[in-house]
Amino acid sequence: MNQNTVRFVMCVCMVTSVSAFAGTGSTPRPNILFAISDDQSFAHTSFSGCTFVKTPAFDKVASEGVYFSNCYAGSPGCAPSRSALVTGRHHWQNEQSGQHASSWMKKYVPFIDLLEKNGYVTGRTGKGVSPFQYARNAADTLWRKTNAGGVEYSQLQYKKGAVGEASYANGISRKNYFENFKFFMENQAKDKPFFFWYGATEPHRSYEKGSWKRMGKRLEDVQVPAFLPDNDEIRGDLLDYAVEIEWFDLHLQRMLNYLKAQGQLENTIVIVTSDNGMPFPRAKANAYEFGAHVPFAVRFPGHFPGPRIVDNPMGFIDVAPTLLELTGTRSDGMLPMSGHSLVPLLTSDKACSVDASRKFAYSGRERHSSSRYLNWGYPQRAIRSKDYLYIWNVKPERWPAGAPQRLKPGTTDQLFPMYGIDEQGVHHSEWAFTDIDACPSKSFIIEHYREAAIKPFFDLAHAKRPEVELYDIKKDPYCLKNLAGMAHHQAIEGEMKDALMKELTRSEDPRVVGPDTEVFDSYIRYSPIREFPRPE
Repeated sequence: MNQNTVRFVMCVCMVTSVSAFAGTGSTPRPNILFAISDDQSFAHTSFSGCTFVKTPAFDKVASEGVYFSNCYAGSPGCAPSRSALVTGRHHWQNEQSGQHASSWMKKYVPFIDLLEKNGYVTGRTGKGVSPFQYARNAADTLWRKTNAGGVEYSQLQYKKGAVGEASYANGISRKNYFENFKFFMENQAKDKPFFFWYGATEPHRSYEKGSWKRMGKRLEDVQVPAFLPDNDEIRGDLLDYAVEIEWFDLHLQRMLNYLKAQGQLENTIVIVTSDNGMPFPRAKANAYEFGAHVPFAVRFPGHFPGPRIVDNPMGFIDVAPTLLELTGTRSDGMLPMSGHSLVPLLTSDKACSVDASRKFAYSGRERHSSSRYLNWGYPQRAIRSKDYLYIWNVKPERWPAGAPQRLKPGTTDQLFPMYGIDEQGVHHSEWAFTDIDACPSKSFIIEHYREAAIKPFFDLAHAKRPEVELYDIKKDPYCLKNLAGMAHHQAIEGEMKDALMKELTRSEDPRVVGPDTEVFDSYIRYSPIREFPRPE
């Protein structure tokens, strides 16, 4: 059942029964299965109408539950986005614990800790709240020891070189997500309520190029976003991405089947989402729709009436207060949250429920990969309404995708070729624009940037941008026509700028209120560092 079908159903049927969910008397407390993929844009589920990816597990959750059509991740990058998710705070409120590859401080307590104190058995498989540096030894006294996503259960893996399912595609994780979930259920959860974090590393790059052929996919089925050139190279890359989304969904389906067989599915809140958008040029690491707008669906039949689609904007900062309320867990020990519980929307008996107070969702980024001089980032703050996206590029003088030329390792004055193109015309992704993941799409666009048909796509992904961008999402979902500064959108631009600045001030974003507006660039990065020349 796709999104349009659900819209029709929900507008002719009213679901009216809502039962208690907190667990009182003989009513068991709800379990929670939280499934999060790594780098998947909102458009890429079959529920949303995508023609080249099949996601039956996500579709089940969305079509039998509540689908949030305007979920905006905390950031278009994984670490800050996951930080916002577990703390209920904007990543810019969490100091280094909201920044890619920096350290996680003890004071940023994730909601998962509180669920455990409240009697929940917690665990995870796959990627948790990362990449962050956790305590390495006793000297790291201020750092958290364990991953903020919980204790990991990932010991069960596919054998290297195994045939059949495990060779679905080279590049997928060897972790057997479902079997690890099953192990957790049979050895840890037993008769207690549980919270389990299923964190796939798919569809994060790298991919096996051409894996789509083995999976029976077709180039003609691909819907190419308008910010990418439409050719077989790009289509094939998108199909390899789809293969990895389907791997994530396959293991989710097995978890749902297992819970059903154990008689626990109907008492389990299932949430499915992704941390940020697709790893393609002008998507991931960008505050545009395909970088920060992610799928989000929740299923809890008998408690959350469905099928329903909620168009209110919501953000990752809303997840922590929602799950604390649903489980009857106090927030004692957590720092003040900026998010607000989604429970009124989840439990509404209105088929077309709208919360007038939820006008906006927020996102932003600082640094992503090591991509500029002295590990500088590309700071952005963004606000999303139901119809418009407003982006503030705080440092428009910087290259949004990373510097176009890198120093050769171990030198101070020897540069790789401009744009990372060698003398044979071959692009080397690690040489330039490293905020874009290495991929065939990136290399194709850069290698062909001089061609008139490709130059506009090159500029969209790599060229410097104005300080302010405004997009009409309904008319321009690919964020191609910047409306900022245009007279007929002056009122909308003013309203969204005011709302964004109000939220940044309220949440004490250092970029706005100081005292050190450059503090984010000072946080230590614990992943490898690339060297770049000082910008002129």
